[in-house]
Amino acid sequence: MTIAFLFICLFTLMLIGVPIAISLGLSGAATILLFSEDSVRSLAIKLFETSEHYTLLAIPFFLLAGAFMTTGGVARRLIDFANASVGHIRGGLAIAAVMACMLFAALSGSSPATVAAVGSIAIAGMVRSGYPQAFGAGIVSTAGTLGILIPPSIVMVVYAAATESSVGKLFMAGVVPGLLLGLMLMVAIYVIARKKNLPALPRASLRQWLSSGRRALWGLLLMVIILGGIYSGMFTPTEAAAVSAVYAAIIALFVYKDMRVRECPKVLLDAGKLTIMLMFIIANAMLFAHVLTTEQIPQTIAASVVEMGLSPWMFLLLVNVLLLIAGNFMEPSAIILILAPILFPIAMELGIDPIHLGVIMVVNMEIGMLTPPVGLNLFVTSAVTGMSLPATIRAAAPWLVLLLGFLVVVTYVPAVSLWLPNALGMP
Repeated sequence: MTIAFLFICLFTLMLIGVPIAISLGLSGAATILLFSEDSVRSLAIKLFETSEHYTLLAIPFFLLAGAFMTTGGVARRLIDFANASVGHIRGGLAIAAVMACMLFAALSGSSPATVAAVGSIAIAGMVRSGYPQAFGAGIVSTAGTLGILIPPSIVMVVYAAATESSVGKLFMAGVVPGLLLGLMLMVAIYVIARKKNLPALPRASLRQWLSSGRRALWGLLLMVIILGGIYSGMFTPTEAAAVSAVYAAIIALFVYKDMRVRECPKVLLDAGKLTIMLMFIIANAMLFAHVLTTEQIPQTIAASVVEMGLSPWMFLLLVNVLLLIAGNFMEPSAIILILAPILFPIAMELGIDPIHLGVIMVVNMEIGMLTPPVGLNLFVTSAVTGMSLPATIRAAAPWLVLLLGFLVVVTYVPAVSLWLPNALGMP
């Protein structure tokens, strides 16, 4: 009865248009009031505990670093470097756009930010060189999803907070899948480019390649600072996020000088707005998770699933179907915070590695970024290109097939996610 009321209340509120964050908080509070012996005061305590969660401090800092990198000219320099590296290959501009998305993903931790920063420059460049606009839009909106898979990833930080997993291990687990997806996209582009005879740039000389690499170096160093600092033990993921925000500000203001000091308040305000929006969702989702925990709902569901005799592969198939459906209607962080506390105990019972489960959830969230009606990357790509939303959806649709194939590989070949953290001996 409690489980039914909690979820019926949640989905009813969402269906009538109540914002997700408020739906989560209200359904949790109503369940406590009507069915639980727990005090409503526990909700207030949980809100304060959420605001003090050390791991979640990484989110505003990564958002701020991304805001400085997006506002500054880092994206343009990364695209120039990518063009100099692979632009001479048939379909090279599109391949370079994927490469630039991979590089920028390692700086921002956000898919929409990656699409906005790279798409505003790369798609226009492709159109000028003779590529169909829809082709460029589909490529960038799809490659932009790497923003939440290649570390640092804000969605991974949220999963770590919801399941008390290691952020550093999750980050390392995202490296190989991120590189694999980028490579799959590049190969697919090359095959299509050969068939459609898409243009290629003249081969860059060694001097031009070194020059573009030198200009992009300060942005590329941020990846080394974040991942190198975490793995070497120099600082925690949260401290790495703070260092990246300060570093990004210094690079944008004093090294590249793409920003002026008087523009800082606007960047801080924009990052603050995003942080408040995301933290409001997280705080209410934590209340929802608190109700799940106090009422032993995940344990009840886990026992039921185990009694059904589901094998791990069948459970993972159900997880993917559930997440793909949820990704059509909800924002990634909200999905993670609602479903991770439920799926995590079941996965542990079935012997599924929690880090592997985390990567599977993130890849599903990537696909959700490209599926209407709430596909954030679709809206950003539409705004960047001036294309209508239906046209943007049609442009991205063929690439969803590739993403679904990639999801199958990540789901049923755990080594793709777990090889690197295990090789590094991460606990």
